[in-house]
Amino acid sequence: MRIGLVGKPNVGKSTSFSALTEKPVEIANYPFTTIDPNVGIAWLPLPDPCACSQLRSKKEKEGKLDIEINDERKGSICSPNSGYCVGFNRLVPITLIDVAGLVPGAHEGRGRGNQFLSDLARCDALIQIVDASGSTDIEGNPIGTGGSTPLEEYHFLLKELDAWITGIISSGWQRGARRVQSEGEKAISLYLLDQLSGIGAKEIHITSGVAAVHEKFPNAGVPWGWGKEELTTIASTIRSELFPISVAANKADSASKESWLEIQEVVKTNGGIVVPTSAEAELALRRASRSGLIDHVPGESDFEITKIGEEKLSNPQRKGLISIGNTLNSWEGRGLIGLLSEVVFGILDRKVAYPVQDESHWIDGEGNILPDAILVPEGTTAKGLAYAVHSDLGDGFIRAVDARTSRVIGADYEIRNGDIIRIHAKN
Repeated sequence: MRIGLVGKPNVGKSTSFSALTEKPVEIANYPFTTIDPNVGIAWLPLPDPCACSQLRSKKEKEGKLDIEINDERKGSICSPNSGYCVGFNRLVPITLIDVAGLVPGAHEGRGRGNQFLSDLARCDALIQIVDASGSTDIEGNPIGTGGSTPLEEYHFLLKELDAWITGIISSGWQRGARRVQSEGEKAISLYLLDQLSGIGAKEIHITSGVAAVHEKFPNAGVPWGWGKEELTTIASTIRSELFPISVAANKADSASKESWLEIQEVVKTNGGIVVPTSAEAELALRRASRSGLIDHVPGESDFEITKIGEEKLSNPQRKGLISIGNTLNSWEGRGLIGLLSEVVFGILDRKVAYPVQDESHWIDGEGNILPDAILVPEGTTAKGLAYAVHSDLGDGFIRAVDARTSRVIGADYEIRNGDIIRIHAKN
């Protein structure tokens, strides 16, 4: 899964990327600091406790495990191959793409436009970072006050994406439309699918785009007579389904609440959400946590100063961290991690599944407990999960077993959130 961080220059995209991934990148106050996309991993907490909490309870009842949980992992007994689990709070990896800043005219190649747009083509969803403080103009130039509003930045992004997709459609439209005369309207869908498969479009997206034209322009006539308005409608419809966009209202500590409330309803109508944040503040907490100065769970504003922190932090530093926590705590949404979580588990509706090789002990072939927590789309089948683990497992799929109930399930069984699955396959 890949989530793109997008927006104009100087809104805090790279700072947000660093706060989410703890990966250092160049951060500077001038346009196009990011030229090539930064790629990193954000460790996202699962919304529900790790399945190892149930296994621990079972072992304790059977007298096979000490009830004491005063260990470093606070009771967790799983063995993650990636991420980690403490206090049954399991973190899973999400790939983030911090792409070059977007400026007006990007679809025509202005700025880093072409590169920007091609980087987006591989993303499952977008998080737009906007400047809630109004300290930059629409091109990202610092101007102090009176800059573009979050709503203006949001509409600007939609316009550029729609124009980009319209350009892809338009490049051979007459050739594609002429095929309709000899092959029927199905030829238009085939043409659009051929043109847009490179950005991830599937037949369902194409069907929605063409249907939107018929609904909005009932008198549009034959496809070879469609003009810019009809093609833009196709592009806008496909874009809304291909690239769901949510918004991080950054620099919210230097803005009034109204600056992001204005955009909330518009984004919600388009299937996204808006969360206020300060990327610099969140990055400060992440760095303090990484240095061992505070005990902090990503996505939470509360933290505890550690023994090391008590020894090393000066009073001003301690007060500064507490002030940051109070500021973040005053906003709804849990900041960048909270927004990312809503995008992945809410908008994209991903489910977590735990594949194992032993349904009785919930372990792999080497005895590791619940080693993998895999995120799959809604509607993924048991066979689909097998393919997500390894193509050979999918090709050789025979049956699966629900490890909680020991019930045999077939290839078409739809994975539910938190399922623990044993897959039987040939070879």
